[in-house]
Amino acid sequence: MMNFDITQNITIFSGLFLGFATSFHCVGMCGPIVISLPLPGQSRWQQALGGVLYNLGRAVTYGLMGVAFGLLGQGLSTLGFQKMVSIIAGTLMIATAFFPSLFKFSDSLDHGLYRTVGSVKRALKHLLNIRSYSGLFLIGVLNGLLPCGPLYFAVMVSAGTGNVIESSLFMVMFGIGTMPLLLAVAMLGNVISVKLRNRINNFIPVIMVVMGILFILRGLSLGIPYLSPPDDKLNRVMKDGQKTVEKYEQLHDTTQKTSSDTAKSKHMGEHEGGH
Repeated sequence: MMNFDITQNITIFSGLFLGFATSFHCVGMCGPIVISLPLPGQSRWQQALGGVLYNLGRAVTYGLMGVAFGLLGQGLSTLGFQKMVSIIAGTLMIATAFFPSLFKFSDSLDHGLYRTVGSVKRALKHLLNIRSYSGLFLIGVLNGLLPCGPLYFAVMVSAGTGNVIESSLFMVMFGIGTMPLLLAVAMLGNVISVKLRNRINNFIPVIMVVMGILFILRGLSLGIPYLSPPDDKLNRVMKDGQKTVEKYEQLHDTTQKTSSDTAKSKHMGEHEGGH
């Protein structure tokens, strides 16, 4: 069983904060889909349930993305590149905030991705005409596959954790963080003015810089409590893992030896009984 220290918990719950902050951007990008959701039922509670199911569908897709990118980061960590992965991820976050022109590939990338996910868009169009709870959940699952700038940033952060479980939880929390505002839009329409959204979107680069610094500190292992754990702590975790493996091997060897002795005794008993 894997235990999370406070540093890992900070990383996970930062996904919740990042999701909420970027949800103001999501309102502009996904607002038309959210407003068009075929919420079932007559009461507000029934419609709220449909909105929650839609957002949970997105969170499930984000969690699966976290597994995929977490495996990538964990694979690099297993090879001894944990620090490098964390430092590179942090550096990219800061560079994206200060030099957005260096990463102006989003338009062409989005167009290319939209061409490849044409089937997803067709499925969404079909589901938007079906008024059911299961349909809303599937709309959320498919909507999570559509190109999204904040999503690109979130998966980069998740890979930088270097841990598949932590990465998946980060992405799920990211999805849940976007839920309050998008649920309000689904229930009430566009309740946030464009001016307010733009102001909050201008704050997103600050979040990126702060998170980038935290990832760089984590990779440098400066011995700062909670923020940059020292190498000896990481080595201790590796030693504990090695001890667990050794205990398992010893138990396996003991079990095999006991089974072999039991089988041998049974064979000798049968042999003596035959005489």
